[in-house]
Amino acid sequence: MFRLPSRRALLLAAPVVFVATAVAAGLFSRNIPSNLDLALKKPTSAGLYIAAISPEQEPVTVGRMHAWTVTLTDAKGKSVNSATIGINGGMPQHGHGLPTEPAVTKSLGGGRFLVEGVKFNMPGWWEIDLAIDGPAGADSITFNLVL
Repeated sequence: MFRLPSRRALLLAAPVVFVATAVAAGLFSRNIPSNLDLALKKPTSAGLYIAAISPEQEPVTVGRMHAWTVTLTDAKGKSVNSATIGINGGMPQHGHGLPTEPAVTKSLGGGRFLVEGVKFNMPGWWEIDLAIDGPAGADSITFNLVL
């Protein structure tokens, strides 16, 4: 037989639910850092490459699939046409990754690579992480986006 919770149980549970809701709201509504680097072209972490990302279509909107171009040069600015690029990312303030698994689908020449399958499912601060394995060695880079 189904039994309703007692009034006392409900009264004791209410503060717990309130605190949990307040904590969750605080975690998900954090302000975006004011000093966030929003550059879409910069050197990789170890300085082996210079990487740039650009969307195929603008504006970048929430809820749509996007294609992006990654442009890769060596540290001296010469196009890197042969590299393996892994893509990952997510929302650092929310603790979750991308809702899709973007991948390089083709080399466009001139150090440019087409990435398809990028989707952002909510507005806010997103990171796009690239793991690059090319002629100069392995390196990585993180780009910040605010939608």
